[in-house]
Amino acid sequence: MNQLMLGDYITSPKRGELWATPYGRLAEWDLAPFLAQRDELHRKALAKVADRIHPSAVIHPTAQIGDDVLIGEGAVVHEFSSVRKGAVLCAGVRVGFNCEVTSAILCEDAVLGHRIGVNSALIGAGAHLSANVTLAAISLSPDMRRPEREIVLRIAGGLYRCGTAAFSALIGDRVQTGNSISLGPGVVVGRGTSISSGVMLAARCLPAEHHVAAPHATDAHVRPRPRSAAPQDVTP
Repeated sequence: MNQLMLGDYITSPKRGELWATPYGRLAEWDLAPFLAQRDELHRKALAKVADRIHPSAVIHPTAQIGDDVLIGEGAVVHEFSSVRKGAVLCAGVRVGFNCEVTSAILCEDAVLGHRIGVNSALIGAGAHLSANVTLAAISLSPDMRRPEREIVLRIAGGLYRCGTAAFSALIGDRVQTGNSISLGPGVVVGRGTSISSGVMLAARCLPAEHHVAAPHATDAHVRPRPRSAAPQDVTP
């Protein structure tokens, strides 16, 4: 059976209380078993920490934080953002303006720009997602309120079954993105890879230390505007 080890993509938390919870061994898991046991692991983590939200974290008054969320030391959540449904923000994470983080794990020093939607994802240490990035977790189903299509990835060894109908992306450490990007469901991005603006991907596994660009990025042309097209002065 194919494996997709989290440690090949992301680094377990080392700072603060989270290292002593099940999340401290995050890199040791195969993706599908981790997703299957995530709820139980999260309950154990909640029971282990003294402060669900670390005292050094900065939460803007307009941000909405769920009752089952874990937020590590020095993390920042900016205006009008929502962090909910078992999300984990490790030490040093930055969540920008008007973001939604649902059932996701953001490893140490990861940064979300503004207007970003992250659902059922794992985002590596030092990753940076720019504006208007969406990580979509479910495939199109007859009833989107009850998704039923299992997320399946294409990896080097063949097909990898995630065992769930809700998984958007595994984003490796130090991944950098442009804006207006849609990833998922079922995308894996290797460490240090960059993704240009406008890319849309699903059910793909991208290698480490590569660059991904949308076709239109190289097709753009800039030419002088014809004189006839120039606006004319109008004299009253």
